[in-house]
Amino acid sequence: MSMHIAAKAGEIAPNILLPGDPMRAKHIAETYLEDAVCFNEIRGMYGYTGTYKGQRVSVMGTGMGIPSILIYATELARDYGCKKMIRLGTAGAYSEKLKALDLVLSQATSTTSAINDHIFPGHYAPCADFELLDKCYHIARERGLPVYVGNTICNDHLYIDNKEEYKKVWADYGVIASEMEGAGLYTVAARYGAKALTVMSIVETSFKPGAKGVSAEDKEKNLKDMILLALDTAID
Repeated sequence: MSMHIAAKAGEIAPNILLPGDPMRAKHIAETYLEDAVCFNEIRGMYGYTGTYKGQRVSVMGTGMGIPSILIYATELARDYGCKKMIRLGTAGAYSEKLKALDLVLSQATSTTSAINDHIFPGHYAPCADFELLDKCYHIARERGLPVYVGNTICNDHLYIDNKEEYKKVWADYGVIASEMEGAGLYTVAARYGAKALTVMSIVETSFKPGAKGVSAEDKEKNLKDMILLALDTAID
């Protein structure tokens, strides 16, 4: 047991999915895993281990923002030996090519966070594991899913003024989407010798006042493709 995770040694599989929403973790376990057993309920951050296509897989919520995912990813990798960690979540589009419900694989992540500044004598560039990225991309293409790969921005803030202008600056330098946890996950994975990947579904394409994002119903319909993509990427 670690400080924030109640699991005993061996109760968490080496390969784990990390949605931000703990209720999504519960949904994945109950819907896609066989014989799923709950290993964590501390702070309502549900975690489960079951089997998928005959292999043990775990899934656990991480909350929102870099500090939250840093806690869970660190304890999972350091204390429980997790070796493949795949975040799946939602993102806002910065590239004009992206449409609602397109999938984005984060190849590398820029960030507005200063969370790593005390560690390095320079500016660290967190990036995905290439084997996971390559595997996930080719599975998505084989299934005919709308998938894009590129640099993403891991924001420390969700609500800012003039967000369209802010978005344009990043987009001009090839950043294709925005989310809030990837830089933390990639940094932890590098530190503890794990493989990590962030897989996201686009739920916002415009940040102009009054613009509507993807409905909860459409998110739910799209969820299955992303979950199965992440599961098939996670197994050996």
